[in-house]
Order: sequence, then C-alpha cells, then structure tokens
Amino acid sequence: MKDFFELEKRGTTVKREFVGGLTTFLTMAYIVFVNPDILSQTGMDKGALITATCLAGAIGTLIVALWVKAPMAMAPGMGLNAFFTYSLVLPHENVTWEMALGVVFLSGIFFLFLTISKIRQKIINAIPDSLRLAVGAGIGLFITFIGMKNMGLITAHPATLVTLGEFTQPVVLGLVGLIVIVVLETYKVRGSLLIGIVTTYVLGLTFGEISLSGSLMSMPPSLSPIAFKLDILGALQLSLVGAIFSFMFVDLFDSVGTIVACSYQADMVEKDGSIQKIDKMLEADAIATVAGSLLGTSTTTTYVESASGIADGARTGLASLFTALFFICALFFAPFIGSVPSFATSPALIVVGAFMFRLVRQIDIANFEVAIPTFLTIIMMPLTYSISNGISMGFLAHIVVSVAGGKVKTISPILWIVAALSLLNLLYGV
Repeated sequence: MKDFFELEKRGTTVKREFVGGLTTFLTMAYIVFVNPDILSQTGMDKGALITATCLAGAIGTLIVALWVKAPMAMAPGMGLNAFFTYSLVLPHENVTWEMALGVVFLSGIFFLFLTISKIRQKIINAIPDSLRLAVGAGIGLFITFIGMKNMGLITAHPATLVTLGEFTQPVVLGLVGLIVIVVLETYKVRGSLLIGIVTTYVLGLTFGEISLSGSLMSMPPSLSPIAFKLDILGALQLSLVGAIFSFMFVDLFDSVGTIVACSYQADMVEKDGSIQKIDKMLEADAIATVAGSLLGTSTTTTYVESASGIADGARTGLASLFTALFFICALFFAPFIGSVPSFATSPALIVVGAFMFRLVRQIDIANFEVAIPTFLTIIMMPLTYSISNGISMGFLAHIVVSVAGGKVKTISPILWIVAALSLLNLLYGV
C-alpha cells in the first residue's frame, strides 16, 4: 500500500492519510442528507436516493483514489442537484426525472469527450474568467434562495412574488441550525455543516417536529426504484439541449476550479505551473457523472471540501480511499438519513450558497463591460429559478457588450457557438 500510493515520496503516512480522509468526509457528509432531500421532491424514492448518493460518492472517490491517486473526493454536486429538481423537473410537466437523468448522462458523455479530445482547454481559454466566476456565484445565490424557501423563511406572495414567512416552530429550529453553523464556521470547526444538520435534527426530535420509529441503522435501501431508469432517448430533444450543456459547463467550471485550488494546496503543481494529473481528474469526474446517472443521481463532481482534508495532511489517493470507505459506511445509516426533514438540511444549503457567492470578490465589477454580463448571470438564476437561463443570459450579454465596445475580434469562434446555444436555450429550452 505504501508503495502503491507512494507515501514516502509524498512525505506522508498512513495515519496522516486516514485523518485527512476522515476530515474530507466530515466536511462533505452533509451531501448525504441534502442530496436525497432535494432530488426526492421530483418523485424519486428517497431511500434509493440515499443509497445512490453514497454509492456515487464512494465510486467517484474510489476512481480518484486508485486511478488518479490524488487526495480529492467526489459526490453528487450542490447546485446541479438543485438545477435537476427546481429548474428541470418540477416546473415542466413534460420533463420527468427519468429524462433529467438522461440529460445528466449525456452531459457526462460530452464532458468525457471534451476532456479526452483536449477541446476542454480551448473552451476554458475562450470563456472569460468573470463569466466562470459569475456562474459559481449565481449558483450560490440560487442555492441560498432554495434553502430559505425550503425552510419556510421566505414564501410566495401574489403581489411581491416572495415575502418573509411566518416564524413557525420548524422555521425557528432551522434558524437555530443556521446560527450553529455560522458560529462553528467562525471558529473554523471541521464538519460545521454536518454538526448543524444533526443539531437541528436533535432539536426537532426534542420539540416534537420529528418522530423517529425503529432503528437508526439497517441494510442499505434498494436501488431498484431509480437505478438504470434514465430516459436517454427522451433527453434527446431540442428543448433539453441547453440543459445538457448547462450541466456540462457548470461541472467543467466547478471541477477545474476545485482541482486547481486543491492541487496547489497538495503540492501537485509542476515548476512551469501545470497541474499534475488534471486530465485524469477531469476524466474521472466525467466517468463518475455517467456512473451516478446510471445509479439514479444528479451530476457527480469533485468537492472543494477536499481542501480541508489536504489541510489536515492528505497528500495521496490513500486519503481518498478512506473517504470512499466512509461513504460506504454511511449506507447503513439510511433510516436516520431518511428521517431528516428539509428544515434541518436548509441551513446547510444557505451556508453553502454563501460560500459559493464569495466568488464575486474575484470579479472586476468596477469594469462596466464585465459588470453587466456577470450581474445578469448571477441575478437571473434565482429570479428565473434556472441555472441554464442565467448562463445563457450571461453569455449573450457578453457578446452584446463586446460588439458594442468594438471588440468583435476578441470573441472566439467557440464563444459564438456557446452564444448561439444560449439563444436556442432561451427561445426553445425548458
């Protein structure tokens, strides 16, 4: 094992890798609660989703551990699970969750093709950093909005569209959970999101909002209600083209950003600035997305929470192997995970959204040509309840501003193609 993972070469030990792997799992374990809660609103079986989430995390992370040999972990991604449920399935009667899984599958196939063919780098180079950052920040705002809605902190209003909700007991308990997470984050406590969810859950039990019957542990729920139920043919329609490319672009931007950030922290950068194993990492990301869609979950991606494990000493794939094993262990706590209500997971959504929104600090808002496209990208996501609409508006606005500013020659052919797809998405997409 030491030779396979090159522990001595990387200056680490089995104990240090175990601690790093555990830290990574604890900081991202909230997804085991949140992902089934979000996706089950489409009509998918929640127990099966718990199994799919844990297995997708375990399989994706195992690929990273044994093939890439990097200290990074994967799981169904936040933001894209919200897009799956709230933008793709719930608002459209003609889009089933089976078709949405087909969309995820196709986005993974396209992502894998882009990575293998090296087109990926051309796309990354063609798209301005400001738009890539705006996509992440916009998804953060969208997730926070969803968290507040699911908690009941904000509700629908016929005159103003949204308004402050009533402070019922579940809302108050959710706010207490939010405060717990914020306080723990202030003191940089590892696993603050998970602790916040569990704290809110315990308070829910104490005040009678949650009733627990039976054991907290059991054999994992069957995958049969959702596994291999994806409708690929149903996803191959013009109205879903924008959704396919939105899933692919968001996964691409998110994964590249996460891998680069974690690689610098883990000393996986060459002297010329190139990132070690980035092609393998992105290929693993795409393969994990395809595998996850077959299991029955939304896009699987590399988690930035891996940085917490790296900070605790993780340097090789052995840490990822331990993280994958913890995901497998989580399978046996399905009764507990399945009994966690939305008001307990919503605080985590709000805080994760805030984390993602911090990307705006890297955007040159003072530059008007940058400000308009990025602002439209960010604001259109929560206002239209759609990540793809935000991305489309941002790309089109960038083209308009560039043309108006006499910078047509700076627009690459790839960006013109993306803009055309964006227009098709706004005109004919779901």
